[in-house]
Amino acid sequence: MSLNVCEIFSSIQGESSCAGLPCAFVRLAGCNLRCRYCDTPYAQEKKGPDMTLDTILDRVETYGIKLVEVTGGEPLWQEETPALVDALLKRGHSVLVETNGSLDISELPEGIVRIMDIKCPSSGESEHVLWDNLWKLRPEDEVKFVISDRHDYEWTLGIISERFCHTKTKILLSAVFGELPPGQLVKWMLADRLQARFQLQMHKYIWPHDARGV
Repeated sequence: MSLNVCEIFSSIQGESSCAGLPCAFVRLAGCNLRCRYCDTPYAQEKKGPDMTLDTILDRVETYGIKLVEVTGGEPLWQEETPALVDALLKRGHSVLVETNGSLDISELPEGIVRIMDIKCPSSGESEHVLWDNLWKLRPEDEVKFVISDRHDYEWTLGIISERFCHTKTKILLSAVFGELPPGQLVKWMLADRLQARFQLQMHKYIWPHDARGV
């Protein structure tokens, strides 16, 4: 069994409820979407090396970090991803999987945190959201909205009101880096008394915004 891997590295977790924690990242290659503001375009195509499951696991172990995120690209675009996640769990890791929300998240094993990115209109890919996934989210999972403008924000409010106002699934909002000032998004959230977590992409404020492997 092998997976096409873009990169494996250690850093801090820049987003999610685990932001700031040391984390090992397995970035798989290939994505079925082309978001307008994608910050990892180099991971869109399956151009990375094919790595066996054992090779990936052994590489992750060299960092000595228990928290691991499997990301992309779109990790669910490779059918071997659930087996990788299961193997990481069996080695005692806490596992996050970040997905663009267009593919069935129920393929992933229990015991992980699924971070589903719900694509807003400005991404150019909102029509590909697999809305059935929303009913498969658990309290330990998280949903992420990346906001570019007021229209995105109003659209997000509608989704939250319709689906998430009575659930315990964690809701994360962030601004498109370099487009929407973070303070403006915070003002909107406070004015609406929105019960959601604002987040910055911490790694972009520590290292150059286009740096890889961080």
